[in-house]
Amino acid sequence: MTDTATQPLKILIADDEANIRRILETRLAMQGHEVASAEDGAQALEIFRTFEPDVVVLDVMMPELDGFAVVERIRVQSEVPIILLTALGDVADRITGLELGADDYMVKPFSPKELEARIRCVVRRAGQGQGGSSQGGHSSNLLVIGDLSVDFNRRQAFREGDRIRLTGMEFHLLELLISQSGVPIHRLDLLEKVWGYRPERASDSRVVDVHISRLRAKLEADPLNPELILTARGQGYMFQRLHNGVDVQAVSAV
Repeated sequence: MTDTATQPLKILIADDEANIRRILETRLAMQGHEVASAEDGAQALEIFRTFEPDVVVLDVMMPELDGFAVVERIRVQSEVPIILLTALGDVADRITGLELGADDYMVKPFSPKELEARIRCVVRRAGQGQGGSSQGGHSSNLLVIGDLSVDFNRRQAFREGDRIRLTGMEFHLLELLISQSGVPIHRLDLLEKVWGYRPERASDSRVVDVHISRLRAKLEADPLNPELILTARGQGYMFQRLHNGVDVQAVSAV
């Protein structure tokens, strides 16, 4: 994964509107990025396999395969950052896309400059979340709660030694919550610290809610009755307060 501050990115744009593809291709290429584009979902998947992008930008409504189907198929094999493009009124579409594994979304019509900022953010988080092999090595930056362990050096989570697949955004959100365990963090603060922006619409905070739900599904023994990631009513979310009996070795602040 490349560093967006210093290195060009490989960006896959999939949208059936030619003018959107043309504008984004031109702007991103001028910034030194390598851009591949697709006009439908099937073509996007074909290009994805050979292009190996650093980030994928997908329109939801596309012929052949829609954006949801593309997200599902990509997530089977990759944790590459994905940003969805959705219509203004389709709140349900945004939530569905996030539940399937997208990292963020933008509402059409959108500012290309804002999309570029979102791309930099999700790729940066994914780069921070790239860990090494799950075999071997020693970490002195470890949190262990029962059969769950979170390795902050390798930026990976394990249950009974088996790696739990987390996207870069998911791990960064988890790390932030753990770093302030026992302290409620407002949804808007989580959105700003992890995704890098304050919402323009109240519904934008659902990005946080869906990612919390995804984390619970992966980490909690019973996601419907969470014991690790708790809801602070009227405030946001917090990780359970860590006590002396929990093995915490130099847990880093975010």
